[in-house]
Amino acid sequence: MKGLFILAASVAALSASTAAYAADAVEQIPTAPVAVETAPAFTWEGFYLGAHTGYGWGDGDLEGVGSDNFDGWRLGAFTGYNWQFSNGFVAGIEGDVNYDWNNEDIGADFDAESGFSGSVRGRVGYAFDRTLVYAAGGWTATNVEVNGPAGFNDDDTLHGWTIGAGVDHAFTDKIFGRLEYRYNDYGNGDIGGLDVDFNQHVFQVGVGVKF
Repeated sequence: MKGLFILAASVAALSASTAAYAADAVEQIPTAPVAVETAPAFTWEGFYLGAHTGYGWGDGDLEGVGSDNFDGWRLGAFTGYNWQFSNGFVAGIEGDVNYDWNNEDIGADFDAESGFSGSVRGRVGYAFDRTLVYAAGGWTATNVEVNGPAGFNDDDTLHGWTIGAGVDHAFTDKIFGRLEYRYNDYGNGDIGGLDVDFNQHVFQVGVGVKF
């Protein structure tokens, strides 16, 4: 009888110990790790468009008539596409269309002006996170018109090359600002049988949108 009592007591103690261990195991269930969201790294990759304005200092010459400075404001729009590589190198292509308010007298009786212009340029640069420093160059063209005595009026589209450099800085993931210098050599053309040439230095600022 005493043996049965001891056996029963042992079984009860073992059951209580097992229940306590099970309770401790339930209480010690590890919590799931908290997910930490990380913002995607900024990239210049993709399509963009924008508008710019600035001022140009031009030099025009009409054969046998004279030359003068053609300085004035510019307003235009640009669009392009960038490819960004893992080492921060950026390559792209960009086009723009502009209107220049350049109108001056050449000689005593001739008035000349340049108006619409445009370019297609390749770009290479390096991205310091949200700041992109770049150089660009390619083809450019502009229209030049000359008015003179006895109803003389003629115009020609000059084709040449352009080169420059600038800085784009992203204020947000979508909006960026631009500061740029450009030299345009529009080459030579023919106005009423006379040779005309025109080149220009331009400083401009702009704002763009990335997509």
